Amino acid sequence: MTECSGEASGTNAVYVYAVCRAEGEPSLDGLTGVTGDEPVRSLSLGSLTAIVQTVRAADFTDEVWQARLADESELERYARAHHEVVSAVAARFPTIPLPLATLYNSEDRARLALAGESPRFGTALRRIAHHAEWGVKVYAPVAQSAVHRTEAERPEAPADRARPAPGAGRAYLERKRSQQSQREQRQADSLRVADAVDEGVSRIAAASRRLRPHGTGAAGDHRVQVLNATYLVAEHRAAELASLAAGLRERTGAEIEVSGPWVPYSFVGEA
Repeated sequence: MTECSGEASGTNAVYVYAVCRAEGEPSLDGLTGVTGDEPVRSLSLGSLTAIVQTVRAADFTDEVWQARLADESELERYARAHHEVVSAVAARFPTIPLPLATLYNSEDRARLALAGESPRFGTALRRIAHHAEWGVKVYAPVAQSAVHRTEAERPEAPADRARPAPGAGRAYLERKRSQQSQREQRQADSLRVADAVDEGVSRIAAASRRLRPHGTGAAGDHRVQVLNATYLVAEHRAAELASLAAGLRERTGAEIEVSGPWVPYSFVGEA
């Protein structure tokens, strides 16, 4: 159920959203968290601060949580509530988001376990301070042959099939070889585009992660994704990232989508 605690078994449990390096008391007004029963509050860890909330342990047993995981709308509600708290804190301080449903049986156990992770948290916080996560997705340029079938690719008329022209078999094989060669060339070109974009963005990023490209057909999207990556970029280089993406679009002809800035979820676990 959680990454860093045992199963909550008492009447109440401590739900941990994030760990941050806050100067003074974080303002948490208006945050309801995953439950509105108790306020979202801070928990001192010495030089660090945990953002926590007291919840009913019965709401987070393994059985209840597994049922919640199977309910897409309910899981999304919890994920949004968790992210809302993390984002509010990260807007003010360097923040390490903890996994969804990280719980401890008591405040003392939470403080003890999290304090034991202070060296790792400190390293990660230094790394992400004044940085944000940006997503970059690249779609290959759409070849004309992928949109409109050429005359050579269209099926022959019934009369033509009944009386094949001399050399038709050889022409068919040559056409198939040509189509295969074109597909291979488009694939090679797409990989070069992906590498060029990744190399360019990586030059201005402090860290990067290449993810598995999404397949075609999702939500009616038939574009071919050749790069799905995320980058840790310093705040003062955000405008540079936008300018770089525009230049790469013009130079490669590829469709490049940039999203962010986000809380650097992808980079806090690499310390």
